[in-house]
Amino acid sequence: MQELKPGTTVVVAMSGGVDSSVAAALLVQQGLRVIGVTMKTYDFEDVHGRPANDTSCCGLGAVHDAKMVASTLDIPHFTLDLRQEFGREVIDLFVDEYRQGRTPNPCIACNRQIKWGALLQKAEALGGQYLATGHYAKLRRDRSNGRMVISRAAFAPKDQTYALWSVPQEALAKTLFPLGELSKPEVRTLASSLGLRTADKQESFDICFVENNDYSQFIARRDPELAARVAGGPLVRGEEVVGTHRGAPFYTIGQRKGIGAHGGRMYVTSIDAGSNTVTIGPDSELWKTGLAASRVLWSGWHPPPGEVEVQAMVRYADEATAARVTPAGDDRVEVRFARPKRAITPGQSVVFYGGNDLVGGGIIDRLLV
Repeated sequence: MQELKPGTTVVVAMSGGVDSSVAAALLVQQGLRVIGVTMKTYDFEDVHGRPANDTSCCGLGAVHDAKMVASTLDIPHFTLDLRQEFGREVIDLFVDEYRQGRTPNPCIACNRQIKWGALLQKAEALGGQYLATGHYAKLRRDRSNGRMVISRAAFAPKDQTYALWSVPQEALAKTLFPLGELSKPEVRTLASSLGLRTADKQESFDICFVENNDYSQFIARRDPELAARVAGGPLVRGEEVVGTHRGAPFYTIGQRKGIGAHGGRMYVTSIDAGSNTVTIGPDSELWKTGLAASRVLWSGWHPPPGEVEVQAMVRYADEATAARVTPAGDDRVEVRFARPKRAITPGQSVVFYGGNDLVGGGIIDRLLV
Protein backbone atom coordinates (compact mmCIF):
# COMPACT_ATOMS: atom_id res chain seq x y z
CA MET A 1 0.00 0.00 0.00
CA GLN A 2 1.27 3.46 -0.87
CA GLU A 3 2.73 5.69 1.83
CA LEU A 4 0.60 8.71 2.69
CA LYS A 5 1.47 11.89 4.53
CA PRO A 6 0.40 11.93 8.19
CA GLY A 7 -2.92 13.68 8.55
CA THR A 8 -4.24 12.53 5.18
CA THR A 9 -7.98 11.89 5.51
CA VAL A 10 -9.05 8.33 4.72
CA VAL A 11 -12.63 7.09 4.88
CA VAL A 12 -12.85 3.38 5.71
CA ALA A 13 -15.85 1.30 4.65
CA MET A 14 -16.53 -0.64 7.87
CA SER A 15 -18.82 -3.63 7.41
CA GLY A 16 -18.73 -4.67 11.05
CA GLY A 17 -16.34 -7.53 10.25
CA VAL A 18 -12.78 -8.20 11.29
CA ASP A 19 -11.19 -7.31 7.93
CA SER A 20 -12.46 -3.75 7.68
CA SER A 21 -11.85 -3.28 11.41
CA VAL A 22 -8.17 -4.12 11.01
CA ALA A 23 -7.93 -2.03 7.84
CA ALA A 24 -9.06 0.97 9.88
CA ALA A 25 -6.66 0.14 12.71
CA LEU A 26 -3.67 -0.09 10.37
CA LEU A 27 -4.45 3.33 8.90
CA VAL A 28 -4.75 4.85 12.38
CA GLN A 29 -1.32 3.40 13.22
CA GLN A 30 0.11 5.24 10.20
CA GLY A 31 -0.94 8.58 11.65
CA LEU A 32 -3.70 9.19 9.13
CA ARG A 33 -7.00 10.93 9.87
CA VAL A 34 -9.43 8.03 9.69
CA ILE A 35 -13.21 8.22 9.44
CA GLY A 36 -15.29 5.05 9.64
CA VAL A 37 -18.50 4.66 7.66
CA THR A 38 -21.02 1.82 7.46
CA MET A 39 -23.55 1.57 4.67
CA LYS A 40 -27.22 0.97 5.33
CA THR A 41 -28.20 -0.66 2.05
CA TYR A 42 -31.62 -2.17 2.75
CA ASP A 43 -34.23 -2.76 5.46
CA PHE A 44 -34.34 -6.40 6.44
CA GLU A 45 -38.13 -6.50 6.28
CA ASP A 46 -38.03 -5.14 2.72
CA VAL A 47 -36.03 -8.13 1.50
CA HIS A 48 -38.32 -10.56 3.34
CA GLY A 49 -35.83 -11.51 6.03
CA ARG A 50 -36.42 -12.01 9.71
CA PRO A 51 -35.59 -8.83 11.68
CA ALA A 52 -34.40 -10.96 14.60
CA ASN A 53 -31.70 -12.35 12.31
CA ASP A 54 -30.57 -8.95 11.03
CA THR A 55 -26.90 -9.92 11.25
CA SER A 56 -25.59 -9.45 7.72
CA CYS A 57 -22.91 -6.95 6.73
CA CYS A 58 -25.56 -4.24 6.43
CA GLY A 59 -27.68 -5.11 9.46
CA LEU A 60 -28.06 -3.49 12.85
CA GLY A 61 -25.55 -5.84 14.41
CA ALA A 62 -22.95 -4.88 11.84
CA VAL A 63 -23.52 -1.18 12.42
CA HIS A 64 -23.19 -1.69 16.18
CA ASP A 65 -19.95 -3.66 15.82
CA ALA A 66 -18.48 -1.06 13.47
CA LYS A 67 -19.36 1.75 15.89
CA MET A 68 -17.79 -0.13 18.80
CA VAL A 69 -14.58 -0.73 16.84
CA ALA A 70 -14.48 2.93 15.83
CA SER A 71 -14.84 3.89 19.49
CA THR A 72 -11.95 1.58 20.42
CA LEU A 73 -9.80 3.19 17.72
CA ASP A 74 -10.98 6.67 18.75
CA ILE A 75 -12.16 7.62 15.27
CA PRO A 76 -15.47 9.15 14.17
CA HIS A 77 -18.06 6.84 12.64
CA PHE A 78 -21.08 7.54 10.43
CA THR A 79 -23.88 5.34 9.11
CA LEU A 80 -24.75 6.27 5.53
CA ASP A 81 -28.19 5.65 4.06
CA LEU A 82 -27.67 4.11 0.60
CA ARG A 83 -30.89 2.10 0.52
CA GLN A 84 -32.31 3.86 -2.52
CA GLU A 85 -29.12 3.46 -4.57
CA PHE A 86 -28.62 -0.15 -3.52
CA GLY A 87 -32.21 -1.06 -4.26
CA ARG A 88 -32.03 0.42 -7.75
CA GLU A 89 -28.51 -0.61 -8.78
CA VAL A 90 -28.15 -3.98 -7.06
CA ILE A 91 -31.43 -5.56 -5.93
CA ASP A 92 -33.56 -4.53 -8.92
CA LEU A 93 -30.79 -5.60 -11.31
CA PHE A 94 -30.46 -8.93 -9.49
CA VAL A 95 -34.16 -9.74 -9.94
CA ASP A 96 -34.28 -8.50 -13.55
CA GLU A 97 -31.28 -10.62 -14.56
CA TYR A 98 -32.95 -13.77 -13.25
CA ARG A 99 -36.11 -12.84 -15.15
CA GLN A 100 -33.95 -12.86 -18.29
CA GLY A 101 -32.59 -16.33 -17.54
CA ARG A 102 -29.21 -15.02 -16.40
CA THR A 103 -27.34 -15.52 -13.11
CA PRO A 104 -26.02 -12.20 -11.78
CA ASN A 105 -23.19 -11.51 -9.36
CA PRO A 106 -24.52 -8.72 -7.13
CA CYS A 107 -21.09 -8.09 -5.56
CA ILE A 108 -19.81 -6.86 -8.95
CA ALA A 109 -22.65 -4.34 -9.25
CA CYS A 110 -22.28 -3.31 -5.61
CA ASN A 111 -18.56 -2.66 -5.97
CA ARG A 112 -18.91 -0.49 -9.06
CA GLN A 113 -22.17 1.34 -8.36
CA ILE A 114 -22.28 1.46 -4.57
CA LYS A 115 -18.87 1.14 -2.89
CA TRP A 116 -16.89 2.92 -5.60
CA GLY A 117 -19.86 4.97 -6.76
CA ALA A 118 -22.30 6.33 -4.22
CA LEU A 119 -20.10 5.57 -1.19
CA LEU A 120 -17.01 7.17 -2.73
CA GLN A 121 -19.02 10.34 -3.39
CA LYS A 122 -20.18 10.37 0.25
CA ALA A 123 -16.59 9.79 1.40
CA GLU A 124 -15.40 12.79 -0.57
CA ALA A 125 -18.22 14.88 0.91
CA LEU A 126 -16.86 13.96 4.36
CA GLY A 127 -13.45 15.30 3.32
CA GLY A 128 -11.94 11.95 2.47
CA GLN A 129 -8.99 11.96 0.09
CA TYR A 130 -9.03 8.17 -0.10
CA LEU A 131 -11.50 5.33 0.41
CA ALA A 132 -10.15 2.20 2.11
CA THR A 133 -11.76 -1.23 2.35
CA GLY A 134 -10.96 -4.60 3.91
CA HIS A 135 -10.57 -6.37 0.56
CA TYR A 136 -7.67 -8.78 0.18
CA ALA A 137 -5.97 -7.23 -2.85
CA LYS A 138 -2.97 -5.11 -3.74
CA LEU A 139 -2.96 -1.83 -5.64
CA ARG A 140 -0.17 0.11 -7.31
CA ARG A 141 0.39 2.63 -10.09
CA ASP A 142 2.18 1.14 -13.10
CA ARG A 143 4.88 3.61 -14.12
CA SER A 144 5.01 2.23 -17.66
CA ASN A 145 1.40 3.03 -18.56
CA GLY A 146 0.25 5.31 -15.72
CA ARG A 147 -2.65 3.05 -14.78
CA MET A 148 -3.72 1.86 -11.35
CA VAL A 149 -3.23 -1.91 -11.24
CA ILE A 150 -4.96 -4.33 -8.88
CA SER A 151 -2.88 -7.42 -8.09
CA ARG A 152 -3.68 -10.65 -6.33
CA ALA A 153 -3.39 -10.60 -2.54
CA ALA A 154 -0.39 -12.19 -0.86
CA PHE A 155 -2.77 -14.61 0.91
CA ALA A 156 -4.21 -16.58 -2.01
CA PRO A 157 -7.12 -18.28 -0.14
CA LYS A 158 -8.71 -14.87 0.50
CA ASP A 159 -7.82 -13.10 -2.75
CA GLN A 160 -10.79 -10.92 -3.76
CA THR A 161 -9.53 -9.39 -7.00
CA TYR A 162 -12.12 -11.27 -9.10
CA ALA A 163 -14.90 -9.05 -7.74
CA LEU A 164 -12.97 -5.81 -8.32
CA TRP A 165 -12.60 -5.83 -12.11
CA SER A 166 -15.37 -3.28 -12.70
CA VAL A 167 -13.95 -0.54 -10.45
CA PRO A 168 -12.93 2.31 -12.81
CA GLN A 169 -9.49 3.91 -12.93
CA GLU A 170 -10.59 7.25 -11.47
CA ALA A 171 -11.97 5.44 -8.40
CA LEU A 172 -8.89 3.22 -8.00
CA ALA A 173 -6.72 6.34 -7.85
CA LYS A 174 -8.55 7.21 -4.60
CA THR A 175 -8.48 3.68 -3.12
CA LEU A 176 -6.44 1.89 -0.47
CA PHE A 177 -6.32 -1.85 0.30
CA PRO A 178 -4.47 -2.09 3.66
CA LEU A 179 -4.76 -5.92 3.90
CA GLY A 180 -3.06 -6.84 0.62
CA GLU A 181 0.06 -8.25 2.25
CA LEU A 182 -1.62 -9.96 5.21
CA SER A 183 -3.13 -13.41 5.75
CA LYS A 184 -6.48 -13.96 7.44
CA PRO A 185 -4.84 -15.49 10.55
CA GLU A 186 -2.57 -12.43 10.79
CA VAL A 187 -5.59 -10.14 10.54
CA ARG A 188 -7.36 -11.97 13.36
CA THR A 189 -4.21 -11.88 15.50
CA LEU A 190 -3.89 -8.13 14.96
CA ALA A 191 -7.54 -7.60 15.84
CA SER A 192 -7.14 -9.60 19.03
CA SER A 193 -3.98 -7.74 20.07
CA LEU A 194 -5.79 -4.42 19.59
CA GLY A 195 -8.81 -5.54 21.58
CA LEU A 196 -11.23 -5.22 18.67
CA ARG A 197 -14.59 -6.88 19.33
CA THR A 198 -14.66 -8.31 15.80
CA ALA A 199 -11.49 -10.39 16.24
CA ASP A 200 -13.32 -13.71 16.36
CA LYS A 201 -16.39 -12.75 14.36
CA GLN A 202 -17.29 -15.28 11.69
CA GLU A 203 -17.79 -14.11 8.12
CA SER A 204 -20.73 -14.83 5.84
CA PHE A 205 -20.31 -16.02 2.26
CA ASP A 206 -23.98 -15.67 1.25
CA ILE A 207 -25.55 -12.84 -0.72
CA CYS A 208 -26.15 -10.22 1.96
CA PHE A 209 -29.78 -9.43 1.09
CA VAL A 210 -30.95 -12.99 0.28
CA GLU A 211 -32.03 -14.94 3.35
CA ASN A 212 -30.51 -18.43 3.55
CA ASN A 213 -29.04 -17.84 0.07
CA ASP A 214 -32.42 -18.92 -1.39
CA TYR A 215 -32.53 -16.75 -4.51
CA SER A 216 -35.64 -18.48 -5.92
CA GLN A 217 -37.71 -17.59 -2.88
CA PHE A 218 -36.33 -14.06 -2.88
CA ILE A 219 -37.25 -13.49 -6.54
CA ALA A 220 -40.72 -14.98 -6.07
CA ARG A 221 -41.39 -12.63 -3.15
CA ARG A 222 -40.09 -9.56 -4.99
CA ASP A 223 -42.27 -10.39 -8.01
CA PRO A 224 -45.34 -12.22 -6.62
CA GLU A 225 -46.91 -12.80 -10.06
CA LEU A 226 -43.75 -14.20 -11.65
CA ALA A 227 -44.14 -17.84 -10.60
CA ALA A 228 -47.61 -18.14 -12.12
CA ARG A 229 -46.49 -16.36 -15.29
CA VAL A 230 -43.61 -18.72 -16.06
CA ALA A 231 -44.72 -22.07 -14.61
CA GLY A 232 -45.04 -25.05 -16.92
CA GLY A 233 -42.44 -24.19 -19.54
CA PRO A 234 -40.84 -27.00 -21.59
CA LEU A 235 -37.98 -29.02 -20.10
CA VAL A 236 -35.88 -30.18 -23.03
CA ARG A 237 -33.30 -32.96 -23.43
CA GLY A 238 -31.69 -32.88 -26.85
CA GLU A 239 -34.57 -32.32 -29.28
CA GLU A 240 -37.18 -33.90 -27.03
CA VAL A 241 -39.49 -32.29 -24.50
CA VAL A 242 -39.17 -34.50 -21.42
CA GLY A 243 -41.29 -32.54 -18.98
CA THR A 244 -42.15 -29.10 -17.63
CA HIS A 245 -40.45 -26.82 -15.13
CA ARG A 246 -41.37 -24.11 -12.62
CA GLY A 247 -40.08 -21.24 -14.79
CA ALA A 248 -36.79 -20.22 -16.41
CA PRO A 249 -36.01 -17.50 -13.82
CA PHE A 250 -35.76 -20.15 -11.12
CA TYR A 251 -32.87 -22.07 -12.68
CA THR A 252 -29.18 -21.50 -13.30
CA ILE A 253 -26.58 -23.23 -15.47
CA GLY A 254 -25.15 -26.32 -13.76
CA GLN A 255 -28.14 -26.75 -11.45
CA ARG A 256 -29.16 -30.34 -10.71
CA LYS A 257 -31.80 -29.89 -8.04
CA GLY A 258 -35.41 -29.54 -9.12
CA ILE A 259 -35.26 -30.99 -12.65
CA GLY A 260 -36.31 -34.55 -11.85
CA ALA A 261 -34.85 -37.92 -12.85
CA HIS A 262 -34.32 -38.55 -16.56
CA GLY A 263 -32.43 -41.81 -16.83
CA GLY A 264 -29.22 -40.46 -15.36
CA ARG A 265 -27.60 -37.53 -13.57
CA MET A 266 -28.75 -34.43 -15.45
CA TYR A 267 -27.97 -30.73 -15.12
CA VAL A 268 -29.34 -27.48 -16.52
CA THR A 269 -27.20 -26.78 -19.59
CA SER A 270 -28.97 -23.73 -21.06
CA ILE A 271 -31.82 -21.34 -20.35
CA ASP A 272 -33.93 -19.41 -22.87
CA ALA A 273 -36.09 -16.94 -20.98
CA GLY A 274 -37.70 -15.70 -24.19
CA SER A 275 -39.33 -19.07 -24.86
CA ASN A 276 -39.27 -20.08 -21.17
CA THR A 277 -37.28 -23.19 -22.10
CA VAL A 278 -34.86 -25.00 -19.80
CA THR A 279 -32.52 -27.50 -21.44
CA ILE A 280 -30.90 -30.31 -19.48
CA GLY A 281 -28.12 -32.77 -20.21
CA PRO A 282 -25.27 -34.79 -18.68
CA ASP A 283 -22.21 -33.20 -17.11
CA SER A 284 -20.29 -33.57 -20.39
CA GLU A 285 -22.54 -30.95 -22.00
CA LEU A 286 -21.58 -28.33 -19.40
CA TRP A 287 -17.97 -28.09 -20.61
CA LYS A 288 -17.38 -25.27 -23.12
CA THR A 289 -14.33 -23.52 -24.58
CA GLY A 290 -15.67 -20.12 -25.56
CA LEU A 291 -17.89 -17.21 -24.55
CA ALA A 292 -18.93 -13.75 -25.64
CA ALA A 293 -18.91 -10.93 -23.08
CA SER A 294 -20.06 -7.32 -22.99
CA ARG A 295 -19.68 -4.30 -20.71
CA VAL A 296 -15.95 -5.00 -20.79
CA LEU A 297 -13.67 -2.77 -18.74
CA TRP A 298 -9.89 -2.93 -19.13
CA SER A 299 -8.43 -2.21 -15.72
CA GLY A 300 -4.67 -2.79 -15.51
CA TRP A 301 -4.18 -2.52 -19.29
CA HIS A 302 -5.13 0.05 -21.85
CA PRO A 303 -7.78 -1.49 -24.14
CA PRO A 304 -5.83 -3.76 -26.53
CA PRO A 305 -6.14 -3.08 -30.28
CA GLY A 306 -6.30 -6.76 -31.13
CA GLU A 307 -6.20 -10.30 -29.76
CA VAL A 308 -4.37 -10.78 -26.45
CA GLU A 309 -3.34 -13.76 -24.32
CA VAL A 310 -4.53 -13.78 -20.71
CA GLN A 311 -5.40 -16.05 -17.83
CA ALA A 312 -9.18 -16.01 -17.29
CA MET A 313 -11.69 -16.98 -14.60
CA VAL A 314 -15.46 -17.36 -15.00
CA ARG A 315 -16.44 -17.42 -11.31
CA TYR A 316 -14.94 -16.51 -7.94
CA ALA A 317 -13.75 -20.04 -7.10
CA ASP A 318 -12.59 -20.82 -10.65
CA GLU A 319 -9.04 -21.73 -11.58
CA ALA A 320 -7.46 -19.25 -13.98
CA THR A 321 -7.03 -20.77 -17.44
CA ALA A 322 -5.04 -19.62 -20.47
CA ALA A 323 -7.32 -17.83 -22.93
CA ARG A 324 -7.33 -15.65 -26.04
CA VAL A 325 -9.41 -12.49 -25.88
CA THR A 326 -10.49 -10.91 -29.17
CA PRO A 327 -12.17 -7.48 -29.36
CA ALA A 328 -15.66 -7.72 -30.94
CA GLY A 329 -16.64 -4.06 -31.10
CA ASP A 330 -17.02 -1.30 -28.49
CA ASP A 331 -17.10 -2.95 -25.06
CA ARG A 332 -17.48 -6.52 -26.33
CA VAL A 333 -15.03 -9.41 -26.60
CA GLU A 334 -14.92 -13.08 -27.48
CA VAL A 335 -12.93 -15.42 -25.25
CA ARG A 336 -11.49 -18.81 -26.21
CA PHE A 337 -10.05 -21.03 -23.49
CA ALA A 338 -7.09 -23.37 -23.90
CA ARG A 339 -9.14 -26.08 -22.19
CA PRO A 340 -12.87 -26.41 -21.49
CA LYS A 341 -14.48 -24.78 -18.48
CA ARG A 342 -17.52 -26.16 -16.68
CA ALA A 343 -20.85 -24.36 -16.39
CA ILE A 344 -19.97 -21.03 -17.96
CA THR A 345 -22.97 -18.93 -16.96
CA PRO A 346 -24.45 -15.83 -18.66
CA GLY A 347 -24.73 -12.98 -16.18
CA GLN A 348 -21.57 -13.96 -14.32
CA SER A 349 -18.22 -12.23 -14.88
CA VAL A 350 -15.25 -13.34 -16.92
CA VAL A 351 -12.13 -11.77 -15.45
CA PHE A 352 -8.71 -11.44 -17.11
CA TYR A 353 -5.28 -11.62 -15.52
CA GLY A 354 -1.75 -11.00 -16.74
CA GLY A 355 0.32 -12.93 -14.21
CA ASN A 356 -0.88 -11.72 -10.80
CA ASP A 357 -2.30 -8.48 -12.20
CA LEU A 358 -6.00 -7.98 -12.83
CA VAL A 359 -6.16 -6.54 -16.34
CA GLY A 360 -9.89 -6.50 -17.16
CA GLY A 361 -13.23 -8.23 -17.18
CA GLY A 362 -16.76 -8.26 -18.53
CA ILE A 363 -20.23 -9.77 -18.17
CA ILE A 364 -20.78 -13.13 -19.87
CA ASP A 365 -23.54 -12.88 -22.47
CA ARG A 366 -23.54 -16.24 -24.24
CA LEU A 367 -21.52 -19.35 -24.95
CA LEU A 368 -19.62 -19.92 -28.20
CA VAL A 369 -19.63 -23.27 -29.96
